Amino acid sequence: MPVFLLDTSSVEFPPVELARADGLLAVGGDLRAERLLRAYKHGIFPWYNEGEPILWWSPDPRLVLFPSKLHVSRRLARVIRQRRFDVTCNLEFRKVMELCGLVRKERGEGTWINPQMLDAYCRLHDLGYGISVESWYQGELVGGLYGILFGSVFFGESMFAIKKEASKVAFVHMVKAFCQRGLRLVDCQVETGHLKRFGAQLIPRSLFNQLLDKWTRESIRKVSPGPLPID
Repeated sequence: MPVFLLDTSSVEFPPVELARADGLLAVGGDLRAERLLRAYKHGIFPWYNEGEPILWWSPDPRLVLFPSKLHVSRRLARVIRQRRFDVTCNLEFRKVMELCGLVRKERGEGTWINPQMLDAYCRLHDLGYGISVESWYQGELVGGLYGILFGSVFFGESMFAIKKEASKVAFVHMVKAFCQRGLRLVDCQVETGHLKRFGAQLIPRSLFNQLLDKWTRESIRKVSPGPLPID
């Protein structure tokens, strides 16, 4: 299956059914907000290492979490009840992105969070689509996650933890608090055991895109910057 080469004259993508078996659909283009939003609406996301051209992916199957199926282990539930962390939303979007990349580098892993991606997603944040959730311990930012909220779908991008359980607590708060506001689906992109333990499951790409077609047209109640409590 060929990989499509994008230019900057259009923000259109080829049909996702034409992606390679590993999910790679296209190369090139740019990261302008209009293109990124079109990509997410059609189940496509950018993922590439620094120094590479922009790579666009649409895996099949797709790992997703339906909020009603969220599983929280007894140990994590105990941490949440203890209120060990203060959890907020949209107070440090750029910092969360930076730390997601930095923590990966410190673990010896590659990161796609380069300056180009950082600026592009901060623009989406300014437009109201980029969402960060932060975990604080004694006033210090020790964990969190970021992603794109489009309609009633949250497209998760990355998370980090400096202190144990911090990112997990942020994730549970995000799912539960957003679910109370009308969230329908969390896109986890690719399969990981970590997210499957939260209840994420694989679904066919065709079903995923059917759900996107409906649920990206919806909206959830606005989440204001600040504390993100859950019942």
